[in-house]
Amino acid sequence: MELDERDLRILTLLQQDSRISNADLAEQVGMSASALWRRVRSLEDAGVIERYGAVVNPVEMGLGFEAIVHVHLTRHDPDRIVEFIRAVEVSPAVQDCYATTGQSDYHLRVLCPDLAAYNEFLEGFLFRLPAVASAQTNVVLRAIKRNRPVTV
Repeated sequence: MELDERDLRILTLLQQDSRISNADLAEQVGMSASALWRRVRSLEDAGVIERYGAVVNPVEMGLGFEAIVHVHLTRHDPDRIVEFIRAVEVSPAVQDCYATTGQSDYHLRVLCPDLAAYNEFLEGFLFRLPAVASAQTNVVLRAIKRNRPVTV
């Protein structure tokens, strides 16, 4: 789907406030409410808009420990990789998982209540996965930039 300036404006406004009413969004974009609704629907159908949601503060939810975990696999056995991926997809502690190039095979962003809970995540979950050879942890001291709108 090719995006025009109106689409980009709609996406910017929805990323700033996904609870904006259709009427207010239409007014800010300069479209009729029905035309805007069809445009948003087509952005959803095309997969440009994946979902709507709220951005929450993890510390306020009791998740004060954040780490980036660099995971090295034992070997690249397809069955073990699938098992690893399925496990991290369902782990509530794993917020993000990226397969990347470079020294590590995967990078995880992990949230836990505290260091003890993170240690339990490592020993009780991550190191029990057969595909995992080792992991290196970088503790997040503070977030500089996160959850920013996607722009072109």
